[in-house]
Amino acid sequence: MKAFRIWTITLCFSVLLVGGITPVLGNAGTMDLISKLVDALGITEKQAEGGVGALFNNAKENLSAEDFNKASDAVPGVEEYMAEAPSTDSGSGASGLLKSSGLSSLGGSASKIGGMAGLADSFSKLGMNTETMTQFIPVVVDFVQSDAGSSVAGLLKGLWQ
Repeated sequence: MKAFRIWTITLCFSVLLVGGITPVLGNAGTMDLISKLVDALGITEKQAEGGVGALFNNAKENLSAEDFNKASDAVPGVEEYMAEAPSTDSGSGASGLLKSSGLSSLGGSASKIGGMAGLADSFSKLGMNTETMTQFIPVVVDFVQSDAGSSVAGLLKGLWQ
């Protein structure tokens, strides 16, 4: 009877331990990205999360749904970061100027400039400058590449660099 009790307690403890660790492991990849950004750039966790969200909001606006899904699947929890990213006023600044002047219909460089202006606005609202943004992007692209491969990372690199 005593052996059965010990076995039952051990089993219960094991179930609790595994159940308690599983949710943490589910976000381990994202935390690795956030930690890398915080360590590499000396920014806060909130800034890292907001910057990741801003980048993926930009990707969602500029990639096909299929390509965006491939990229966003590489970053667990990215939807939360996108929801928390500061909104940009697309009707003002360089991106608004491009839209209102019709230059965005030219595609290519004009659209990219507008997208980058929106990103710069988001990063500014997070207390980061464009220099930090340019250092931020390769860390995110490398992270996506390690999970989703170079073709998916290339899509993001084409948008942001």
